Amino acid sequence: MHSRTAMTGHRGRRGAAAGRADERGAVAAELALALPAVVLALLLGTGALGAASRQVLLQDASADAARLLGRGEGAGSAQRVVQAAVPGAAVSSSISGDVVCVTASVEMAVGALVRVPLSAHSCALEGGL
Repeated sequence: MHSRTAMTGHRGRRGAAAGRADERGAVAAELALALPAVVLALLLGTGALGAASRQVLLQDASADAARLLGRGEGAGSAQRVVQAAVPGAAVSSSISGDVVCVTASVEMAVGALVRVPLSAHSCALEGGL
């Protein structure tokens, strides 16, 4: 009877070890499934931060360009200011009464597939300092 108890206890330990191995395999499989989603979320988050920073630069550049045009500088100066801050940005301007407005826009790539259009609009008084 003593030998049966020893055999049963031995089998129980072997079964527990096999169960832990199965659990490790399940954890590895779950990690393999979740890892691409985590990497994608990190890449998209990084891209969103980049787009937000580019939007701030675009807004500042359009405000500077509007002030330049308001002081009587040429459209080339306004274009250079925006291009220096955000390469590849398009600039358009309009005058309504004594207000000069500038719109700057650029399309930003987030990863290989996602393109985000960014635009900023700013106005300044004509003849201002």
